[in-house]
Amino acid sequence: MNRREIIGLLGATSIAWPVPVIAQQRPATPVVGLLSFGSPEAGAPFFAALLDGLKEGGFVDGRNVSVTSRWAQGRRERLSALASELVALNVDVLVASSPYAAVAARDATRTIPIVFMATDPVALGLVASYNRPGGNLTGITGLNDTLIPKRLELLRELMPKATSLALLINPENPNAVSQLSDALAAARSSGHTVQALEARTESEIGSAFARLVERRVDALVVVGDAFFVSQRDQIVALAARNALPAIYDTPDFAAAGGLISYGSNLRDSIRLTGVYASKILAGARPADLPVQQPTRFELVINLKTAKALGIEIPPTLLARADRVIE
Repeated sequence: MNRREIIGLLGATSIAWPVPVIAQQRPATPVVGLLSFGSPEAGAPFFAALLDGLKEGGFVDGRNVSVTSRWAQGRRERLSALASELVALNVDVLVASSPYAAVAARDATRTIPIVFMATDPVALGLVASYNRPGGNLTGITGLNDTLIPKRLELLRELMPKATSLALLINPENPNAVSQLSDALAAARSSGHTVQALEARTESEIGSAFARLVERRVDALVVVGDAFFVSQRDQIVALAARNALPAIYDTPDFAAAGGLISYGSNLRDSIRLTGVYASKILAGARPADLPVQQPTRFELVINLKTAKALGIEIPPTLLARADRVIE
């Protein structure tokens, strides 16, 4: 065999060789990115709920989908960079588990599909409407802010002699203005005197509780916020230490030792984001998936905490509770 024949043979081999290799390659596993305001420790039950939702849609982490997460550890200023990290990974779907995360995700990409969990997504500019989201975002809304009048009604039934209330609110919440306006209007219409205390950091939560004790308010309404969820244990402990009855927006507070909660279930909402993410992985467009609203709200009462506070729960209220913690 001469030199020309050898070169010809090598050339033919280099052309033909990649064909069977390419045929054996599998499509890349799709990637779902989770952007969370909280920490991996506190967010573990919610991460599990996301995986449950994906599994309902036929996607199992480590088998036919890969789930990666970024956690802001309660620091809102980190969300923008973390969202950019997920976008740089070119994830197939980005799940944003709070209004803070949703805004950061929206600002990071206009093309990657985003499934959010946020109150009043229209007001936040996340979607055009609930039925026709448009763009690359859709998700789940908790509606918990609209339930503040109901929580005040429950407090009035629980503590009929209470006259002064305090609202704990995070001024950095994207919905803070409407939250405060609705809460103040509801409290005043119920005949309570009301004052609002702001907290956006762990130390500010401690300072807020110190002022509550000084002002001797009868009860506290913790207005829904992702930061407050991340500081759940601190808030519940301060309420207990200062013998301050408080009502919260999600069952997780009552389960952690809070007196009473009324609102949608966060874990179920996160599960639904997983279901929506699976639909998108299967080919659906966010613009065609209407924003889902909860249809079931839970009233949870912690009897152990009530006894510690010396509060007797009315039988009518106990009868309506979805869950009683003893």
